[in-house]
Amino acid sequence: MSKKSKKSKKTEGGLSGKQYEKELKKLHVELVKLQEWVKHEGLKVVIVFEGRDGAGKGGVIKAITERVTPRVFRVVALPAPTDREKSQMYIQRYITHFPAAGEVVIFDRSWYNRAGVERVLGFTDEATSRKFIEQVPYVEQAMVDSGIILLKYWLEVSPEEQTRRLQGRITDGRKTWKLSPMDLLSYNRWYDYSRARDDMFAATDTETAPWFVAPSDDKKSARLNIISHLLSKIPYEELPREEPVLPERQLPGDYVDPGYAYRYVPAKF
Repeated sequence: MSKKSKKSKKTEGGLSGKQYEKELKKLHVELVKLQEWVKHEGLKVVIVFEGRDGAGKGGVIKAITERVTPRVFRVVALPAPTDREKSQMYIQRYITHFPAAGEVVIFDRSWYNRAGVERVLGFTDEATSRKFIEQVPYVEQAMVDSGIILLKYWLEVSPEEQTRRLQGRITDGRKTWKLSPMDLLSYNRWYDYSRARDDMFAATDTETAPWFVAPSDDKKSARLNIISHLLSKIPYEELPREEPVLPERQLPGDYVDPGYAYRYVPAKF
């Protein structure tokens, strides 16, 4: 293997792909244990992911959910509100997705849209946005009082890395779907977003529902760090289970292969 090939196996922070997969596998095992505990104990968990466009929220969520069942870990990524939803109480369309007992709900962007993208891009006025961030702590206190475990993560990406990632969405045919008109509108408003983030943190980083910030220029390290952290914030135990044993497969008996002319998928690879 060439030196160039070896280098390509490294992540941004120097963690090799092999090391990353090894650590991620360990964390996936723990997430499965957590999943079983959540079901057993009837826990209700809400995990919020926020950050600028290109911060890596989708990659973190995929890393969390790829080895657990969507019947327990449910991802919510709401589209723009309909006219009917615009007429409702703002938090209303999010509340309908809150977990029942035995569920973990992950919000890929959340009610904090009002403090971020809506404020920066002018979809809501300044007074409405400020009133929202003043009221959010009371809503989140009510969530926690109802028994919900609430975790809020902000992924912090540098301007240089954001540029690189968004440029990749333009040039890589696999990623073009990730680039929305909103991404382009918001790209040049870096410091407007910084001010919105700062105001949001000042009002909503509470003892009841604190914000946890994860630097995300190194995407793989960010994923490992966030999963490890959320596991530490939700008390769980490994439930005892019997080791399953595959039974012997039945004998064919009188079954005869009909020799059906199956329409096979062409073997191009």
